[in-house]
Amino acid sequence: MDHKLAATTPPLGWNSWDCYGAAVTEEEIRGNAEYMAEHLKDFGWSYITVDIQWYEPLANSSQYRPFVPLVMDEYSRLMPAENRFPSVAGGQGFKPLADYVHSLGLQFGIHIMRGIPRQAAHAATPILGTVATARDIAHTNSICPWNTDMYGVDASKEGAQAYYDSLFKLYAEWGVDLVKVDDIAASRLYDTHQPEIALISKAIERCGRPMVLSLSPGPAPVEYSDFFVEHANMWRVTDDFWDLWPLLLDMFDRCRKWQGVPQAGSWPDCDMLPLGHIGIRSVDGGGEDRWTRFTRDEQLTMMSLWSIFRSPLIFGGELRDNDDWTLSLLTNRAVLRMHRESCGAREALCQDELIVWTAGHSDGTRYAAIFNVGDSPLPLELALEEIGFSSAASGTELWSGTPAEVDANVLQTTVPPHGVRLYSFL
Repeated sequence: MDHKLAATTPPLGWNSWDCYGAAVTEEEIRGNAEYMAEHLKDFGWSYITVDIQWYEPLANSSQYRPFVPLVMDEYSRLMPAENRFPSVAGGQGFKPLADYVHSLGLQFGIHIMRGIPRQAAHAATPILGTVATARDIAHTNSICPWNTDMYGVDASKEGAQAYYDSLFKLYAEWGVDLVKVDDIAASRLYDTHQPEIALISKAIERCGRPMVLSLSPGPAPVEYSDFFVEHANMWRVTDDFWDLWPLLLDMFDRCRKWQGVPQAGSWPDCDMLPLGHIGIRSVDGGGEDRWTRFTRDEQLTMMSLWSIFRSPLIFGGELRDNDDWTLSLLTNRAVLRMHRESCGAREALCQDELIVWTAGHSDGTRYAAIFNVGDSPLPLELALEEIGFSSAASGTELWSGTPAEVDANVLQTTVPPHGVRLYSFL
């Protein structure tokens, strides 16, 4: 099966990390799924993803407890902690929870760490489908610098492919639709783990179920773009992204580097949207339990850049706490249509505080996202030919719904500090 068919458009979903760190519970997963089904599914949002350490019974924040016992089956495969996910009782794994998410018309995702559990390697536990043990395939020099759960897998060893095949066979039985693999796209200690990405990609091909493969963290090296396109559906272009203006400003450089790469089935990933109520049990990003620190203009800037660039949109906040403003960011049909259907996104202008991204649509619509990355309002008289548009009969600002002020092919507007005007032109 062509893996690209798993994500012909950029995925839209929710992930538990920004609000619950490693400590999310089944009740919280179900609650966010119910909210998505009621308020967001009609707009194309579909993925509900359980982030890191669902196999760690006593995880309580985004700070990992080192070298603790993890829940594991007899074949070296990590299993969900029953105290946090009661429906997994009796060895059912995530199947009951995935079934529930599917019953709402949504799709179910999980996070895993690259590699094999250290406790499996130390105990030389069996691997399904091979005589090799966990100890035989563990690459004990290949560790994650920020989490002690795993050793890497040595792709050259007999049994390495069988291990990943057994994992994804299990996930297919559970009904998993998306797998986010961490400590693999970039590393503070090593280069991109291409041999393990290839093992995982092949395991998904063999498992009999389409799954979106998402690779973390970033920044993934742009020089490997062909490799990522061949083997994955999403890969992070940044390290963990949080609600701080310098990080958002930095994303313009990252998107510029990756422009031209997004295509059906292959999506450079700007990371989760730290919007709404975040940090409930996640203490990363220099904050605690809070509402996003981004101003409303910064929130519009983030949503506009992610959408015109066509990054996956993965919401990070506790959905059930959304106010009308936050919900409006996720349900603008014109913006979502641009995200789903546009093409040819590029940085058309970068001049002092002004950055303009443009994109097109097969029906002749053209899009322009006009950003002010400065700290004071930016009055503009922008000749459309400067951004590659020959003329425009009419235009609309997509967030406000107001007509564009265009006279003699010159657009007039004032862009607020750290803000954006996002237009469609015909």
